[in-house]
Amino acid sequence: MSRVLINTGWRFFKNCNSIEEMDATERINVQLPHTWKNHDGQDGGSDYFRGKCFYRKKIALTKKENKVYYLEFRGVNAMSEVFVNGVSVAYHEGGFSTFRANITDQLVDGENTIIVSADNSANDRVYPQMADFTFFGGIYRNVYIIEAPAVRFDLDYLGGEGVKVTPIVNEDGSATVTVESYITGATDGGTVKCDILFDGEVVATAEASATAKTTLTYTLENPTLWDGVENPALYTAKVTLTTDNDSDERVVRFGVRTMKADKDGFWLNGRKYPLHGVSRHQDRQDMGWAITEKEHKEDIDLIKELGANTIRLAHYQHDQYFYDLCDEYGMVVWAEIPYISSHLANGDENAVSQMKELITQNYNHASIFCWGLSNEITITGESEEMMALHHRLNDLCHDMDKTRPTTMANVTMLDINSPIIDLPDIMSYNHYFGWYMGDVNGNAEWLDDFRAARPDRTIGISEYGCEAILTWHNSDPKQGDYSEEYQAYYHENLLRIFAERPYLWATHVWNMFDFGVDGRNEGGVAGRNNKGLVTYDRKIKKDSFYIYKAYWTTDPFVHITSKRYYYRAEKTTTVKVYSNCDKVTLYVNGKEFATQEGKYIFTFEVPLKILGATKIKAVSGDVSDEASIKYVRKPYQGYILKTEAKVDNWFDKNNEFDFKFPEGYFSIKDKLGNIMATEEG
Repeated sequence: MSRVLINTGWRFFKNCNSIEEMDATERINVQLPHTWKNHDGQDGGSDYFRGKCFYRKKIALTKKENKVYYLEFRGVNAMSEVFVNGVSVAYHEGGFSTFRANITDQLVDGENTIIVSADNSANDRVYPQMADFTFFGGIYRNVYIIEAPAVRFDLDYLGGEGVKVTPIVNEDGSATVTVESYITGATDGGTVKCDILFDGEVVATAEASATAKTTLTYTLENPTLWDGVENPALYTAKVTLTTDNDSDERVVRFGVRTMKADKDGFWLNGRKYPLHGVSRHQDRQDMGWAITEKEHKEDIDLIKELGANTIRLAHYQHDQYFYDLCDEYGMVVWAEIPYISSHLANGDENAVSQMKELITQNYNHASIFCWGLSNEITITGESEEMMALHHRLNDLCHDMDKTRPTTMANVTMLDINSPIIDLPDIMSYNHYFGWYMGDVNGNAEWLDDFRAARPDRTIGISEYGCEAILTWHNSDPKQGDYSEEYQAYYHENLLRIFAERPYLWATHVWNMFDFGVDGRNEGGVAGRNNKGLVTYDRKIKKDSFYIYKAYWTTDPFVHITSKRYYYRAEKTTTVKVYSNCDKVTLYVNGKEFATQEGKYIFTFEVPLKILGATKIKAVSGDVSDEASIKYVRKPYQGYILKTEAKVDNWFDKNNEFDFKFPEGYFSIKDKLGNIMATEEG
């Protein structure tokens, strides 16, 4: 099989409902990946375009005897139809998975015309329809043309590659590796051979006669284990189908490892392995979802620098290249479908289809630990239909994959005695105590209450975070002020709370990066969720990034926080340093000021020069960081979030509610549990 990228030479036609309308519509030349909403979906107003657009490309091709041809799409959002030379060859619903069209019968020798519709219109059957992120549209991932032999590994089943590898570690330390090959057009006389390679050397080999399903089994006596970030060792299965006339081949990487989560935490290869990491959305400023391998690689390098060992790939199937990177980098992955926020009355079959595609296309990835059934699905209420679909999805996952557990991300207001809590194998909660409600200590209180009530239930935190916009600064940060200082305070406390509760199977920061939400207008920034530890363009690491780096990494560093808080109306100011070193010395205006021993967070009270800037330098061994602070007589207004900004800033300086609430109504002063206990709530 050969796979050729065909990303260039496309024409794009926006907002037309049929092929007949294309020639009367304005067209532009584009290169894939492409989205029409890279700016529209990040500028706020909740008014980004949702509709049908078309793409057209001409390709010259000479058909070969005994060959078949496919178009392969890695991601078209959300409903797509493919036409070749005027004939419809495929229709697909779901914006995040690979799908293919067998175009052999429609191709002609010479020039062929490919037309693809990408339709992101609102509907009642294709997930997601309600979520806190922008649904960028278009052909936003790579497109290939495939040439394959008539007798071939299956390319027609749910976007898979036709080969499934299952490694199981035995009690004696050996591993049993089962390689299942699914073959289209299998005939007498064909053979399937599979070589297992490690570090380029063949360590096992076997072959068998080719049938519709051919299974080969191996024993690796002393396998090298895929061991997370410490040693993400990967094997390669080179599977070759040989017939009298032709051959086909697949090269599949896999990892040998054991993973388990229980009430006491997470276990990798038999040892306790605390999972601490982040969630990731795939979009980027001014690019939307139309990103390339360069951007994917930059993302995982930043996540690695942070020291994470797990990633929740929210809230949909991500690019195959990113799963490959997770395999290589040793990240433990939570993979999920976009069954999110609201149960669609007509969406059951689409949720099932997206789960089938997710598992089929990603089964071989060593990094993937669990399949996510849904996210905050009870936020709009619980119903028998919703529960029935969860049972169906849960059973489907177990039927398709005997090796991985199921999970789901629940929202705070879900009662811990709800039957949905016990439905998946393991579970997690999305909590925002300290941002949307309560204070940061509410996270500890909730966890302790849950542990006391459900001591045998496996529990993790699938989302937690708060927003920070680099413009806003405060020496006395308050919940809801959107300052970089409050976000740092929040994460300092959450890290402490989690460290004191090692039974959590995983914790995932929401979010690693700021991301587009066209319906938001928060902290004076429209069209964005600003909870990221890194800015939307990936250019600036917020201070919170470095408190995680202090906890999770060992390569020495020091980081002075609040560098962007330059003008300060205080004659003595707090200088805070994050570090993974056990001792930090601070220099002020070139002179040694103080040395502190400690862990993660070092604070110094520093007098500021009345005239000119005060120069600060933090040093530990061979690493250092520098900053400058300027004393001013009055608070600098550029750091203060103005009242006219459209923000949900509910607290004044006394930490009391500033609003007046009418009698007889619920308000933000009421606890969620009391609200949700009533039909009106």
